Amino acid sequence: MRRGWVQRLAIVLAFLAVVLALSAAVWRYGFNQGLEQLAARGDADLALAGDRLVGQLQRYRDLAVTLADHPGVVAALRDAPPEQSRALLQEVADKSATLDVLVLDVNGRVRAAAQEGTSRDLRGQPLVQRALRGALGWGHGPALPLTERAFYHAAPMFGPQGRVRGAVVVITDLNGIDYNWRGTNPPAFFTDARGVVYISNRSEILLWQRPEGEPGLRPPAGPEPAFDVARLGGHEIWTVGWGPYLPREALHLTQDLPVIGMTGEVLLDVTQARALARAQAAAVAALCLAFGSLLFLAAERRRALAEANTQLEARVAERTAALRRAQDDLVQAGKLSALGQMSAGISHELNQPLMAIRSFAENAVQFMERGTPERATENLTRISDMARRMGRIIQNLRAFARQETGPQERVELGAVLRTALELTQTRIDEAGVSLQFDPADHPIWVRGGEVRLSQVFVNLITNALDAMADSDTRHLCVMVSDGDTLTVNFRDTGPGIEVPDKVFDPFYTTKQVGETGGMGLGLSISYGIVQSFGGNIRGANADGGGAIFTVTLERAADAVGEAA
Repeated sequence: MRRGWVQRLAIVLAFLAVVLALSAAVWRYGFNQGLEQLAARGDADLALAGDRLVGQLQRYRDLAVTLADHPGVVAALRDAPPEQSRALLQEVADKSATLDVLVLDVNGRVRAAAQEGTSRDLRGQPLVQRALRGALGWGHGPALPLTERAFYHAAPMFGPQGRVRGAVVVITDLNGIDYNWRGTNPPAFFTDARGVVYISNRSEILLWQRPEGEPGLRPPAGPEPAFDVARLGGHEIWTVGWGPYLPREALHLTQDLPVIGMTGEVLLDVTQARALARAQAAAVAALCLAFGSLLFLAAERRRALAEANTQLEARVAERTAALRRAQDDLVQAGKLSALGQMSAGISHELNQPLMAIRSFAENAVQFMERGTPERATENLTRISDMARRMGRIIQNLRAFARQETGPQERVELGAVLRTALELTQTRIDEAGVSLQFDPADHPIWVRGGEVRLSQVFVNLITNALDAMADSDTRHLCVMVSDGDTLTVNFRDTGPGIEVPDKVFDPFYTTKQVGETGGMGLGLSISYGIVQSFGGNIRGANADGGGAIFTVTLERAADAVGEAA
C-alpha cells in the first residue's frame, strides 16, 4: 500500500513538473510574442517622434537659408547701422520663436545679433566653418547664458560672384521644442554621439549620459538610480528606478536620426505583455491540471474498482471453496446414505461367501484325512475364488466410501458402470428387477472422477429401483451410446416423473417417509457432479411408460497403452 502511494506521488510530481515546464514555455513564447507586437508599435511611435522633431528643427534651417539672401541681413555686412540690423533680427526672432539670430562675416565674427549684449565667438565651431565653406551647417550645444540646450543652423551668404561673404546662424531653444511633448507616452528621448540626452518628453532624464560601451543612463551628478538590463529573444529589457513617470520594466528601442545627428530612443512598458503571457501560461496550466485531475481521478477510480474486483474475486473464491466443501460434504453424505441403504445387501454378499468358505474349508480337511487331495485342492480353489470376490466387494465399498479430493482425471466408463452395478447388484436381486446392461465393446475414456461418477450411477440405479417398487413389471436398462455425443441411458418401468423440470431441484422428492425415503438431494448432487465434469444430465418420461435419465459426458484423450 505504501509503495503504491509513493508511486502515485511520484507520478503526480512528475506531472506537475511537466505542467510547470510547459507553462514556462508558453509564458516565454507569449511574452516574446507580446514584445514583438510591442516593438512593432514602438518602432512606429519612435519614427513618428523622430519625424516630428526633424520637421520642427528643419523649419529653423529653412529660416537660416531664407535670411541668408535677405537685403537687411546682407546690409549688416556692409556697415549698416547696428540698431537697424538688430531691429530686423529681433523681429525675425520674435515671429519665429527663435532664441537668437546671428550674422557672421567671412572671418566668423559676429556683425549683428537679435539679442543685445550676447557676445559669442563661434569661429571654432564646425557648423560655422562648414557654412563659411559654402554648405549648410548644424549642431547642438549650450547657448549660455540663455540656455544649456540649443540647436544651431548655419547657412552661407554668397556674394554676386558666388563667393561666401558670411553666414547666418539661427539658434533654437530646445526647451521650447520638447516642452509640448512633456508627459506624452511612451517615454522617448534623443541622445547625441556622446550619449547625452538632449531632447526628451521626460524632463527628469535630460542631460543624463550613457556610460561608454554600456546600456542605461546616468545622471550628470548625484547617486546612480537602480538599473538592470536583460535580453529575451533579441529584445532589450530595461528595469529602471528613474521615477514615477517612467515604466519600472520597459522594452528599449532605438532609431538613428542622421539628419540631426542624434539617436531616437523609446521605453515601452511591458507590464501588459507580461500580464498577458502570465494569463496564457496560467490558462494552459489550468487546462493541464484539470485534464490531469480528471485522468488521476479516472485512474484512482479504476484502481479502486480493480481493488474492489480483486477483493470480490477473493470473496467469490472463498465462497466457491466453501460451496465446494459443502458440496463435497453433501456428496459424501449421499454416498454414506447409499451405503446405509445397501448395508443389508452388502452383508448378504459378504455373509454368503464366508459361510461357503467355512463349508469348503471343513470339507477340504475331511478330504485330506480320507487321502483324496485332489478334492481338497478343488475346495481350496473355490475358497480362493470366494476370497477374491469378497476382496472385490470390499474394494468397491472402500472406493465408494472415500471422499475424492483430487483433480479431474480420465476414467474408463465401462469400469465405472460395472463398479456401480456390483455395488447395487444385491438390491437389484432383492427387488426382483431384471437388468439389461449393454456396455460398449471397446474402452471409452471420459473426463471425471471415478468415485464421483460411480456415485452418480449408483444414485440413478437406486432411484430406478425405488421407483419400480410397486410396479408389476420391473426392468432396468442401462445402455451406452457412443455416437457423436457420448451418453449413458438409465430406463426403468416405473410410474415416470411427475414434474420433470423440478426433478433436479434440491430437496425435491416424491418418496414417502420410510426406509427408502430421502431428503431430495441425490439427483441435485448428481446434477452438480456431472456439470463439474463438463457434462449434463436430464430426466424425462419414456415412450411406453417409465422414466429415462440421460447422462452426457465429455470424452477424454485416449491413453497410451490403456488397459481394457
